[in-house]
Amino acid sequence: MNKTELVDKLAEVTSLSKADAGRAVDALFDVDGGIIVGALKAGAKVQITGFGTFETRKRGPRMGRNPRTGDRIQIPASVTPAFRPGKGLKDGVKPGY
Repeated sequence: MNKTELVDKLAEVTSLSKADAGRAVDALFDVDGGIIVGALKAGAKVQITGFGTFETRKRGPRMGRNPRTGDRIQIPASVTPAFRPGKGLKDGVKPGY
């Protein structure tokens, strides 16, 4: 399912207009000003009970290899987003549910 399909389905399920559903999806998931990204940038977790948790994880510096040349390179420390699914989501996608 892509963003357009998500907006269409949200509009159908909630009786919102497609424009309103699109604004709702953007408000949550937009990478420049969305609620989830904003919270993660501020160092907070976004926990949706039964669905899962969005959080950031720190990765330390490490040595790697340039796949083209084989040379060893230093990869700097970074912060990366992570998602941990909740029990409800895990149970919801199991076969037979």
